Amino acid sequence: MISMLKENSIATLVESIPFDSRHEINTGVEAYSVYENKGIKFNVVDYRDPETGKLHRFVTTLPMTINPGTIAMLYFKRWTIEKTFNNTKSNFKETKAWSSSTRSLENQMRLTAMSYNLMRVFEEISKTQQPELIHPSDKKYSEALEIRQQQAQKRDRFVKSLFFQARISRISSYTIRAVQNAIITGMSLQCFMSSLVARLVSRPQLIGEH
Repeated sequence: MISMLKENSIATLVESIPFDSRHEINTGVEAYSVYENKGIKFNVVDYRDPETGKLHRFVTTLPMTINPGTIAMLYFKRWTIEKTFNNTKSNFKETKAWSSSTRSLENQMRLTAMSYNLMRVFEEISKTQQPELIHPSDKKYSEALEIRQQQAQKRDRFVKSLFFQARISRISSYTIRAVQNAIITGMSLQCFMSSLVARLVSRPQLIGEH
């Protein structure tokens, strides 16, 4: 579990947790500590965002062996995880349970996960066919990061470099429709993959990456 620690939370500091402040993943981490409240212990990460200068305090049940910077990044990446659920609800129309029985619910979850993974494999493989090109959503994300970086640099700050690394984005509606149409029409795998590759675009020229 990772959540934002409420400002009015009452907890007692138990001990500090050592971490490597020189590691890139821990950039922005000011403290990593064990706190206690009513006999329950939990870990807290004090993280100052290099982009905004704002201090965030994350409470987590993850083990101490996890880098505090990783915990902070997982929190900021939570919307990426939410996009998976958005795919299943919006594109796969999985909004209702098939049945009330445990067996049926388990099968529904397995089939939904298998369908999602299949779509993900097709989209990720299409990105590797022409490495000089990227998916339109990745281009949009990169351009937005570039704007954020330029704005941060005007304040003598920067966007954490980990945001510029490869990410798992929401599966595009085009990919999902293409898979569905290929199954219905019996399109060959080669033609199907070619249609996905044709959607790729040129990489933007970024100048503000930290």
